[in-house]
Amino acid sequence: MVSTYTNPTDIDLTHIEGTIAAENPKLSWLVGNARLTNLSGQLLGAHLAHAGLILFWAGSVTIAEVGRYLPGHSLAEQHLGLLPHLATLGWGIGQDGTIVDTYPYFVIGMLHLIASAVLAAGGFYHIFRGPARLEDGDSWVTQFHYEWTDPKKLSFILGNHLVFLGIGAWLFVLKATTWGGIYDVAVGNVRLITQPTLNPVTIFGYLFGLNHGTWTLLGMASVSRLEDVIGGHIWIGTLLIAGGTWHIVSTPFPWAQRLIPIQADAILSYSLAALAFMAFVSTAFVGFNTTVFPVEFYGNSRLGLADIQFFLGVLALVGHLWHAVRARSQMTH
Repeated sequence: MVSTYTNPTDIDLTHIEGTIAAENPKLSWLVGNARLTNLSGQLLGAHLAHAGLILFWAGSVTIAEVGRYLPGHSLAEQHLGLLPHLATLGWGIGQDGTIVDTYPYFVIGMLHLIASAVLAAGGFYHIFRGPARLEDGDSWVTQFHYEWTDPKKLSFILGNHLVFLGIGAWLFVLKATTWGGIYDVAVGNVRLITQPTLNPVTIFGYLFGLNHGTWTLLGMASVSRLEDVIGGHIWIGTLLIAGGTWHIVSTPFPWAQRLIPIQADAILSYSLAALAFMAFVSTAFVGFNTTVFPVEFYGNSRLGLADIQFFLGVLALVGHLWHAVRARSQMTH
């Protein structure tokens, strides 16, 4: 197979004219993935490599934390960042949140490392050996090529993303209800969630700050029953899969295309806005919720963790505003 690698310095950068990075050769590295905007194959490679890097970080840090874990001391006292998440999922946990077995954490870390290698290989393939544009590839890969002005194809790709997110939500549900259960601070032990809350009034009431009929400023972060947590994931997982399937087989309605401009910077700005929203919600959860973030694993003082979530949210929000302004500027010219 002949390599179709495209040297980034040879890529047309007219779509980012006017930026400091594009006008100053010494700052060309700031262009980042913008140089791949119209190269669907290489942009896919960059995404896969990025995902591999994230998994490599998660796996290596997990294994490192297993290596320096000290029995008899809480995870919070040892300033461990990833093991508390695995403990919350019920892995290796005994009565009162005591860690009785760290081997599951090691296995999970290794699985992340193996997956990171697979993703990295896929990333390098699409960057150096695969077609720069997926439309030039073979067989079914061409269906994932897209143009930033093609609402049908962008809807198709969005749908695939939503389906995978829905599957992830349902895997969490199955872990809680079938595959061993999760840690419940209310009973101080791991248990199966056998009766998740499915009442839509209760679940969607959290979006309006209602916790079983009582209004609270914390909204979703006020949840205090794992039945509600798992019920919410059942709802969101189902809606994501249903919505993803809809987007795969349909084209956005004309009114939707008028309301939500379809353009590269605009789509990135929407994604960053969603990340900012999730980071701010996570800030409230980390800071105040001891059902989802048990004291046994995260300690009583979570200011540092909450600050990290908050500032990541601010960073994503600034990125959203930046790309939204760029999108509006490009659409008015």
